[in-house]
Amino acid sequence: MHHPKLHYALIAVMAGGIMACNQNSNNGPAASGGTPFIKDSLITEIRTLASDSFQGRRPFTAGEKRTIDYLVGSYTALGLEPGNGNSYTQDVPLVEISPAAPSTMSISTPKTQLALQNLNDFVLWTEKPDSVNTLDRNDVVFAGFGIVAPEYNWNDYAGLDVKGKTVVVMVNDPGFYDSTLFKGHTMTYYGRWTYKYEEAARQGAKACLIIHSTAPASYPFQVVQSSNGGVKLHLDTRSSPSYQLTVQGWITSGTAQKMLAAAGRDSSLLESAKKRGFKATPLNVKISAGVTARHVYDLSHNVVAKITGTKYPDEYIIYSAHWDHLGIGKPDARGDSIYNGAADNASGTAAILEIARAFMKGPKPGRTVIFLSVTAEEQGLLGSAWYAQHPIYPLSRTAANLNIDVLNTYGPTKDITYSGKGQSQLEDFLAEEAKKQGRYVAPEDHPEAGHYFRSDHFNFARAGVPSLTADGGVDDKTRGTAFGKKKHDEYTDERYHQPADEYNAGTWNLDGALEDMDLVYNIGQRLANSREWPAWKTGSEFKTIRDQSAGERK
Repeated sequence: MHHPKLHYALIAVMAGGIMACNQNSNNGPAASGGTPFIKDSLITEIRTLASDSFQGRRPFTAGEKRTIDYLVGSYTALGLEPGNGNSYTQDVPLVEISPAAPSTMSISTPKTQLALQNLNDFVLWTEKPDSVNTLDRNDVVFAGFGIVAPEYNWNDYAGLDVKGKTVVVMVNDPGFYDSTLFKGHTMTYYGRWTYKYEEAARQGAKACLIIHSTAPASYPFQVVQSSNGGVKLHLDTRSSPSYQLTVQGWITSGTAQKMLAAAGRDSSLLESAKKRGFKATPLNVKISAGVTARHVYDLSHNVVAKITGTKYPDEYIIYSAHWDHLGIGKPDARGDSIYNGAADNASGTAAILEIARAFMKGPKPGRTVIFLSVTAEEQGLLGSAWYAQHPIYPLSRTAANLNIDVLNTYGPTKDITYSGKGQSQLEDFLAEEAKKQGRYVAPEDHPEAGHYFRSDHFNFARAGVPSLTADGGVDDKTRGTAFGKKKHDEYTDERYHQPADEYNAGTWNLDGALEDMDLVYNIGQRLANSREWPAWKTGSEFKTIRDQSAGERK
């Protein structure tokens, strides 16, 4: 495959030509419905970013350089200012850890030894940049959901010493199984896989394995394989080291059943963990495992551009979207090995460019508007985490973060959904803008999936900035809700984190995406031209952080 080298000046000229050409285009509801967006321009940007020549936009590859050049060139052609001093980029130091040999795992008892198959039975990785990371006949403890949540009166680690041991836990949280627990079917952060590793490390465990089950995880095991089975990136923590697990990963439900059987237990143990009063229990098995890894320290990049406010230049609105995807990996049944990430998230990256173009048509906003294209979301929201830890603009003076992650590709909907119900006033702003379009805000389609913790807005929320990712609706304007849900589920089952996530002119319909972009654009316009400071709602875990920073704005 030929990959011609792209130069910054060429990208600027190309992006400028696309913009100029498409500003005169007259197509789709954008032209007739009064939105500032042009469908042909959006399509061109998505097709470019999701093309094979961008190699799946993985950090630390030629695909990253091509993407960064394209975005910098596009922002330059639009006339936006550099967002980080004189630069359009922010360095994000990462460490790339890749397997040097297939991972191994076996389970043993005094009577039996069970060898397991890498990727089929388990997926392992490490965040430690050591060449060999092993478990040698390590003690195993089943710790339920692996949750310590005082506010819900729940502690799976109560009275338990897991230091140096392997912890096996279930995915999601108890509310998935009992609506009277936690937030019911709406996943809390305690159900997110990242939390489970964080808590296991706080408890001093040596390893943590999560039992995969498709319904509570909200995705099939092949997503675990494609996302975690090879090279992984992590923030470079050498400047602030902390305790890390030696090994972490997932095991299939079948592997978990084999482990329980070897220990003389059965699935009734898993059932008991779903009820209040469960006590974690050691399993009468030993686990041996090995991850042999290579590591490389390098820099990836966030792309940052801005429009300086005319009245309140020291107050900020941040639009964000992640530019990265999974790169080149395991071929699918068609033999395609490029994970193009057209919907996820070439579409959101292109939407941010279009929103920037709309703002540049004027008039200039009163507050400064930041356009932030972040790296390494697919590796664990790393680019946004780095920005939140090293903000270019004070977070206490950032009124809101409006994030876009996967546009609606199925057509216009009567509704709009979002994750994180009850978190902040931004959801009220969304409802008001939706009403102006004759639409309504619908409950989140899959609240059990924990989408609020799976996109870049979450790192801003953790830092106290009211944040929102509006998702495409499901109530299709002509074919109804059943059709919309079917399309959402088809995407999750057939294209999410697969090479099949490609732009398809024959099946994609971006008319609904343009309407959704309108909503996010109008919320940003409202905030950029007012003195409103959206508040967190009572009961939000992020309210206290924001309240403490309120004095810094005075």
